[in-house]
Amino acid sequence: MNAELIGALEQIEKEKNISRDIILGAVENALVTAAKNNYKKADEVKAVVDPETGDFHVYLMKRVTDEVTNEYAEILLSEAQKISGEFQEGDLVPIEVDSHEFGRIAMGAARNTIIQTIRTEERENIFREFSGKVHTVVTGTVQRKNATNGTIMVNLGSADGILTEKEQVKGENYRPNDRIKVYIIEAKVGTKGTRIRVSRTHPDLVRCLFEQEVTEIADGTVEIKAIAREAGNRTKMAVWSNDPDVDPVGACVGMNGSRVNAVVDELNGEKIDIINWDDTPAYLIENALSPAKVISVIADSDEKTAKVVVPDFQLSLAIGREGQNARLAARLTGYKIDIKSETQAVESGEWPPYEEDGEYEEDEEGYYDENGEYTGDEDYAEEPDAADAGDPAEESDVPASSEEE
Repeated sequence: MNAELIGALEQIEKEKNISRDIILGAVENALVTAAKNNYKKADEVKAVVDPETGDFHVYLMKRVTDEVTNEYAEILLSEAQKISGEFQEGDLVPIEVDSHEFGRIAMGAARNTIIQTIRTEERENIFREFSGKVHTVVTGTVQRKNATNGTIMVNLGSADGILTEKEQVKGENYRPNDRIKVYIIEAKVGTKGTRIRVSRTHPDLVRCLFEQEVTEIADGTVEIKAIAREAGNRTKMAVWSNDPDVDPVGACVGMNGSRVNAVVDELNGEKIDIINWDDTPAYLIENALSPAKVISVIADSDEKTAKVVVPDFQLSLAIGREGQNARLAARLTGYKIDIKSETQAVESGEWPPYEEDGEYEEDEEGYYDENGEYTGDEDYAEEPDAADAGDPAEESDVPASSEEE
């Protein structure tokens, strides 16, 4: 019994996750390669390895002929019939050769064949594993950082993921042995193995984290319709429920904010606003501008533009710090949003929406009646005095969020 070969096969099978049949096939191919290198005039060679004992045999397949011109490829009929009387002219006769006769170069080539087969199969195994995980989130361990380009290698188990500087969140500090969750962007086989690109900034990282935390999203009851993200700072996410008895925002927030807070913790404190999706663009834009209150939205679905009017004291809240709230709302909805305060809109003549003859033109949202009186949220029927306005964030109906503005 060739115990050494069997032991090597078992170790490779366990460590590399490569089936024994593939390894045995590689050994057989290597023996064939070695025999052909040793017997260069041989036309056909066959190798057989016993999977139980590890014993192997190599045969030169000689064709039966009435005249031998190549002793490594042909055999006389009389000689063949000494082995078996059933052989006829034209048949192939297996003649075993001693593998110990193979030269050093021939065995070196055989060894290289085995190694190459194992590497190829290992690479394909890794690709098969991670190609099925593309567009999902996995947990990895930070290994090392390239000081030249800032790329971080993240160990994902059977392979390393590449976290480029572009896909890293500014302000996050990645230290060796830190466990982090990453989004797999791509898995591709290259000359140096399988290349797996991962990200911490991709918007779908947030989507996948909520799918892991919220059972209603995992089972399809609640859908994430759109996500806009500025990694490390803020994310806006629009959700919709396929069940009228399930509140999509509440499902994502969880009891006492447990679900959204779990995602926020994984994202190192990134703020998350969760809003209701609406098929009507104007309502969706209004929701997207939360926590700011909106007086009027006029959306042009053809031009993908919207004019928004907000109370004077809500303008800064609607725009957000450095324009972030308005910018994320625009990305979430796909509309270019022009935000004006009530005073600015009146001074520009864009609001209230009166026709040229002075008659009131009812807007599609129905916020104003035929007399121009506000019919929407009573809190904004009259603009509060500046002294009573207080903190805009406190006065507004702040949406589900990881943190108030």
